Amino acid sequence: MTKRERIKQSLLAYVPRGTINQFLSRDTTPISVLLLSCVVGVLAGLVGTLFELGVHFVTETRTEWLRDEIGSVLPLWLSAFLISALLAFIGYFLVHKFAPEAAGSGIPEIEGAMDNMRPVRWWRVLPVKFFGGLGALGSGMVLGREGPTVQMGGNLARMVTDLFRVKNDDSRHTLLASGAAGGLAAAFNAPLAGIMFVIEEMRPHFRYSLISIKAVLISAVTATLVFRYINGQSAVISIPQYGSPELNVLWLFLVLGALFGVFGVAFNKLVTVFQDLFVRIHKNDLKRFLFTGSIIGGCFGLLLLYVPELTGGGIGIIPDITNGSFSASILVLLFIGRVLTTLICFGSGAPGGIFAPMLALGTSFGYAFGLTAKALFPNLPIEPAVFAIAGMGALFSATVRAPITGILLVIEMTNNYHLILPLIITALGATVIAQAMGGQPIYSQLLHRTIKNEKLRQEDLPRKEN
Repeated sequence: MTKRERIKQSLLAYVPRGTINQFLSRDTTPISVLLLSCVVGVLAGLVGTLFELGVHFVTETRTEWLRDEIGSVLPLWLSAFLISALLAFIGYFLVHKFAPEAAGSGIPEIEGAMDNMRPVRWWRVLPVKFFGGLGALGSGMVLGREGPTVQMGGNLARMVTDLFRVKNDDSRHTLLASGAAGGLAAAFNAPLAGIMFVIEEMRPHFRYSLISIKAVLISAVTATLVFRYINGQSAVISIPQYGSPELNVLWLFLVLGALFGVFGVAFNKLVTVFQDLFVRIHKNDLKRFLFTGSIIGGCFGLLLLYVPELTGGGIGIIPDITNGSFSASILVLLFIGRVLTTLICFGSGAPGGIFAPMLALGTSFGYAFGLTAKALFPNLPIEPAVFAIAGMGALFSATVRAPITGILLVIEMTNNYHLILPLIITALGATVIAQAMGGQPIYSQLLHRTIKNEKLRQEDLPRKEN
């Protein structure tokens, strides 16, 4: 190397190629991680909000087609079946053809990625999860949008770390967790729940540090700000605000929590049973998979016409339940029906979450329990709607095994901050009973199943080649 070349190389080492790029390229600098977590939060909030608006648009457009266009040519029931079957076909096709990891909730995939056990291929997961989710949720299937937004938030975080060439493993991990928090916060307009979900539910995978906690906080807050800027600041579920129940009624919330603890363990096991059942049906064959998924979607198109209470994520039906629109017997039937439809939709591998369906299940059973308790104990000042709200958090606690997240989620979604004590008691009862029965948290269970099936597929490849 000549003297001139050595001087040039020395100068280049000290001349900044761009102040911002040089600053952000220092992966270990806490400020750079915090700034990038803000970027991740903005992106997660924007994509999560657009996803919600897209689901509403598809749902409304489907109804308009039925009423104005297709309904005048074909019988209404056939039109409803075909439209929902087509929407479901889009969701199943995108998942099976381009990104199998986008099937289902997607939250176990993010947890696996935080342990460096699952890849994050954001370039294919983001479009598949967004548009596939629009098809699956738009068809009327019983799925929630929180799973897709959490997975998309995590993938957006990985996209940011790749674009800014973040190499430090701890920084990449922190931003991945921040994306998950931002995704959940944007799904339900619930920043505290988004933060606590990462800290509590993802605790086996999350690397605790002061910087990682700050990054998660920033991402959840910025995602919520974006959501509220677009959608407004009102709570996601519009129900009246209730006062704290009397002390002599609180023991009933513990009983309700215990019942949900038993059901939560059974529900988690049934999820795996239905997933295995659908695998046996379609055998991972594309044609069988798409045919099965399209039939399921078409059936939910028919349910939308005749029994709409059994369709959709369930957020829309919660106000009707808490306002006393159903009797106890109808609510029990609704609960059983939605348990079955939830297991069918989620077990089939459609791109959608299970948070919202669980909240609707908790509300229906909780209100039925409140009506029954009021009839059995007429002298007690019982408000059934309070038991419905407590039931939302209890079922979440029993299945996800994250009681604090469930409490905060329900409080933020309903704006009922005075019900924190009955929510704590119900969630505590559900968690203790579920743990005593040996049940596993649903997302850990799903992650273990995914890893196990992946190993089995890899072992079968050499056999098929031979």
